[in-house]
Amino acid sequence: EELTCLELSPKEHTTQPPARFNEATLTKSLEELGIGRPSTYASIIETILARDYVYKKGNALVPTWTAMAVAKLMTSHLPSLVDYGFTAQMEEDLDAVSRGERGQLEYLRNFYNGDDENGLKQKVSGKAEEIDAREACRTELGTPPGSDIAIFVRVGRYGPFLEHGDRRASIPDGFPPDELTIDAAVNLLTQAAVADEPLGSSPETGQPIYLKIGRFGPYIQLGAADDEEKKNASLLKGMKPEDVTVEVALKLLSLPRTLGVREADGEKITVYNGRFGPYVKAGADTRSLPATASPLEITLPEALELLAQPKAQKRGFGAARTPLKVLGESPVTKQPVNLFEGRYGPYVTDGTTNATLPR
Repeated sequence: EELTCLELSPKEHTTQPPARFNEATLTKSLEELGIGRPSTYASIIETILARDYVYKKGNALVPTWTAMAVAKLMTSHLPSLVDYGFTAQMEEDLDAVSRGERGQLEYLRNFYNGDDENGLKQKVSGKAEEIDAREACRTELGTPPGSDIAIFVRVGRYGPFLEHGDRRASIPDGFPPDELTIDAAVNLLTQAAVADEPLGSSPETGQPIYLKIGRFGPYIQLGAADDEEKKNASLLKGMKPEDVTVEVALKLLSLPRTLGVREADGEKITVYNGRFGPYVKAGADTRSLPATASPLEITLPEALELLAQPKAQKRGFGAARTPLKVLGESPVTKQPVNLFEGRYGPYVTDGTTNATLPR
């Protein structure tokens, strides 16, 4: 029987990659593997964050190249110590020690000395000579088209960087390892090669001006790398490297620039490009520049008008808080000692030093 098609409904399905670990899912996985205990999960996460093994992107925990280098070193030379089964069994042994079912010195002696090559002492003996530090801290990405030399990621003293033969390029902070493809690596190496060619030179000093790509993003450098008097300047928010000319670079290098003097108190008014954005400053008085104002173009009248406005209060800050209790005057600071309810519980302060109240 012939059938007539009355309607077609095309459907699309895209397979999503597994979600990254967050603190909750990592804790759940540790529980399933028998690693750690409820009292240690928070400290485990604090440790991997403090050692830069992971960083937070929203709620997700993103691994770093440092973590991968450490994992490679451990799995290559001390695999038994990073085996899930070993770690889970160690937790059971420590629980037995805490219950008094096993002696702590006996456990430590067995762990350190062991039998034959099972003890920690024998496992690490001679490893210092065996481990190639250069090989341990690098990971191969692959070989780009048209080349017979592989691209490697190396973890250096100042962060991870790319190595392709004699070529080098910094990997920007916050660049997830899974997004560092061969194409992305070639692009970073190309940008780094362009950065070795100066945009021009300073008409005042004659020093070369470079557009560099560093671990914190693109920036301007005045002077060669070995120049003791070289100067750096960050690009403004929203500024693209391809839009930077010698004229723009010179303006960026002119920051901070003095606009004039405030007649009321004689304070110099200076505009800066700070870590958290551009701002103007007169003495101890500061104001952030609005998104519509540029530190390269702002005038003295505009800066005076901005400084005359009330300072914006940060959320949760600025409003005077009422203490739960006033305990008296501090013999040290001569200020009242107050009891406050803080974010992490009650605390006392004498105006200089804060002290958390024990539970």
